[in-house]
Amino acid sequence: MSGMRGTGVRPALFTVPLVLGLLGAAAAPASAGGSHGARPAKPLTCREKGVDPGALVRHRSEIVINAPLHTVWKLQTDVERWRHWQTPVETAQRLDHGPFRRGSAFRWTVPVPPNPSTPATSLEITSTVRQIRHGACIRWTGPAIGEGLRIDGVHVWTFTEVKGGVRVSTEETHAGAQVEADVPTATLILREGLEAWLRDLKSAAESRADNRPR
Repeated sequence: MSGMRGTGVRPALFTVPLVLGLLGAAAAPASAGGSHGARPAKPLTCREKGVDPGALVRHRSEIVINAPLHTVWKLQTDVERWRHWQTPVETAQRLDHGPFRRGSAFRWTVPVPPNPSTPATSLEITSTVRQIRHGACIRWTGPAIGEGLRIDGVHVWTFTEVKGGVRVSTEETHAGAQVEADVPTATLILREGLEAWLRDLKSAAESRADNRPR
């Protein structure tokens, strides 16, 4: 996702952790990351492109997954099956065919519950892969649109084989009127969503049958 434009309905934005994080609800951190660490981390990049350097809302986190790289990569890039291992995802559809590659686009939806400012709705997210290196990194952008809501951002993922499995790192930025109205809250919600995604990815990858000892 990249950049955000507000529509004057800030309460709707801040009631749903999965809206800003684009998946998941509040839970314990998968790993320390983002702007709350003692030492700022170098921004993640994919083919030398990273998140929005001017965004006020950002978070970075990572997790080690005890599974082969090909399993983790397959789960993350087979977007049409996200709903099978990520509870908040209602629908997910590729908008192109063939291998997951630069220019690939996909549309997916997550729910937004009712609140005093807006009715219940679904947030429709259209993401486009801007940079990718097979088995190593992905960077996508795209708008998320619901009734009274528009969210844009930049999202970078990296995958590194380490002792014990794969270290998956992710960083995302949001900018614009709605999130800038309450940066600490927006950052907290983004953090919760990203860390929920990492935990779901870890759980799904580690439970795959092809990870069992042979």
